[in-house]
Amino acid sequence: MLTRRIIPCLDILDGRVVKGTKFKNLVDAGEPIELASRYSAEGADELVLLDISATIEGRKPFFETVARVAQKVAIPLTIGGGIRTLEDILELLRRGADKVTLNTILLQENGLLEEASARVGSQALVASVDCRRSDDSWEVFTRSGTHDARRDAITWAKTVVAHGAGEILVTSIDRDGTRSGYDVALLRKITDAVCVPIVASGGAGSVEQIADALILGNADAVLAASIFHFRHIRIGDLKRDLSGKGIPVRL
Repeated sequence: MLTRRIIPCLDILDGRVVKGTKFKNLVDAGEPIELASRYSAEGADELVLLDISATIEGRKPFFETVARVAQKVAIPLTIGGGIRTLEDILELLRRGADKVTLNTILLQENGLLEEASARVGSQALVASVDCRRSDDSWEVFTRSGTHDARRDAITWAKTVVAHGAGEILVTSIDRDGTRSGYDVALLRKITDAVCVPIVASGGAGSVEQIADALILGNADAVLAASIFHFRHIRIGDLKRDLSGKGIPVRL
């Protein structure tokens, strides 16, 4: 079994880290550089930074924030929000990002993944799939969960991998911020459908739920926010508990 990754997520709005429930009711969670530095010191394997209003507001990615965080941490950074062009991707990589995550733009510019993967490699490209459950299937949403893309999540995951995504960040909007556990059925459907690493997101509330995402959902990594921001679980303690369950993690 490959080493599983623990990834804190920093949703950033107006220069502050925020956290909500089901992408709504946002509350302040702290200052980005302070939290990024803390998580790096505590043993996080990677960090995800998302500018959650850039796409809706039509802004460019937050290049300066990325550069400042990159100077303070020694772990890989994945950056998302406001990315529209290959030049945006290249500039983020120049500023210190190791990977970029793409969501809304993938429904608008079908060729961007292929163009970018040819230039920077698929390992630097993460497709973000935000979805809601609809009976026995899941529908893709874009624009920070506000727009129904009318795409089946499993089919869409296959599509983005075929076009060059090297990893998929799967977020259950239904579970986001609820601490009710990851959507293991969704994770299993996608991990069975594609052959790239899957990052589970949405619903982390306990060590057992995180273990379920990794074992039952077969995710390669788990992303979490509120349990770390508000110190419900510390990264070091989480990793020790997961290791005790036989899950390989970097201690």
